[in-house]
Amino acid sequence: MIRRCTCCVNPSTRPGIFFDETGLCPVCHHTTGMQQGFVDWEARRNELEEILRWGRAHTGDSHDCIVTVSGGKDSTRQAMYVRDELYGNPLLVSCVYPPEQLSERGAHNLGNLISLGFDALTVSPDPRTWRELMRQGFFRFGNWAKSTEMALYAIPVHVAIAYRIPLIFYGENPVWTIGERHGTLDGDASQLKQGNTIRSGPDVLVPEGISSRNTHFYRYPSDEEMSSALLRLVYLGYYIPDWSGQNNAAFAIRHGLQIRDDPPEKIGDLWGFTGLDEDFRIVNQMIKHVKLGFGHITDQVCEAINAGQMTRNEGMELVRNYDGRCDPEYVQRFCRYLGISEEEFWRVVESFRDPDLWVRNASGCWVLQEE
Repeated sequence: MIRRCTCCVNPSTRPGIFFDETGLCPVCHHTTGMQQGFVDWEARRNELEEILRWGRAHTGDSHDCIVTVSGGKDSTRQAMYVRDELYGNPLLVSCVYPPEQLSERGAHNLGNLISLGFDALTVSPDPRTWRELMRQGFFRFGNWAKSTEMALYAIPVHVAIAYRIPLIFYGENPVWTIGERHGTLDGDASQLKQGNTIRSGPDVLVPEGISSRNTHFYRYPSDEEMSSALLRLVYLGYYIPDWSGQNNAAFAIRHGLQIRDDPPEKIGDLWGFTGLDEDFRIVNQMIKHVKLGFGHITDQVCEAINAGQMTRNEGMELVRNYDGRCDPEYVQRFCRYLGISEEEFWRVVESFRDPDLWVRNASGCWVLQEE
C-alpha cells in the first residue's frame, strides 16, 4: 500500500525518500524553509562564486568547468547561468542517444543550445552495445534506462579526467526537487555514484559477447581516479533561488527550446517540457508506475503544489487521471527498437507489478492501493 506526503503527493514508494513525524517529505520541508526566509541566498551565491574560482585555479584547460547537458530545459538554464551570471567559460558535455532513439526535437534542442555560443563535446556510445544493455535492463530489472543512466552520469566524469577540468556542474540535488536522497543535503554532488543505478555498474547487465572494453563509458571512474584528478561535482540548482522545472522551461523556451504538444493522456506529462531528446522515457515512466505506483506526473504535481499553483486535491485528481499514461504507439516503437513482440513486452512489465500496491477491481482493472 502506498502513502503520500501530507502536504504534496510524494509517494512512500519513491526510492530513498523519507518522511518526518508529521508526514512531510523533504521537498515540502525545503520549500517551507525558502518561503519563510530560512535560506541565505547571498551566502550560497558567495559559495558558488568561490567554487568557480576554484575551478579556474585548478583547470588544465581553457574551460574552467564542465556543464552536463542534454539540450533540455535544465541544461539550457545551467549553461547560460554559468556563462552569463557567473561569467564562467563552460565546456558543455553530452551523452547523445543513438540515431534510432534520438528524436528530431532532441537533435534540434541540443543544436540550439550549442548555437547560443558554447563549446560542446558530445559522446555517442556504440549503438549496438547501447541497445543490448537496454534489453538487459528491461528484462532483468524492468528498467531499460538503467544502462543509459550509467552512461549519462559517467561520461562527464571521464571527460573531466581526460581534459583536466575538475569542476563539473549538474542540475538539481534530487532530495530537494523530488525527495530522493543521494549523499548530503547541499550542493555537493560527489555522492551521485552512490545511487542504485550507478553503484551497481554495467556488470549487472553485460551478457556474453560484450566485454568490459565495450562498456567503458557506462563505468563510473574509480574513487582513486577521481581523487587524483581533484574532481569536484556540484549541484548548480542548489544555488539558484528560482530554480524549478517550470521556471527553467520558461527560460529555455525563450531561448529556442522546442517542447511537446501531446495531451497528458498520451504521454503521462502535463506540460511537455521534460525528456525531450527521446520518446522511450514515456514507456519507462509507465513501467515505473506499474512497479512503484507513480510516474512523472507525480513529480510535476509535487512541484506545482509547492509553488502554490494547485491544491493537493487538484494534484491528486491529475495523478489519478494521467500518471503513468503511455500511448500504444510508444510501446510499439519501443518493441520494434528492442526486437521483441508486444506480448513479450507486457509479460515482462506485468512480472514487475507489485502485488502489495495493486489489486484488481470488479471490472478486472488494476487499482492502486493507497492509505
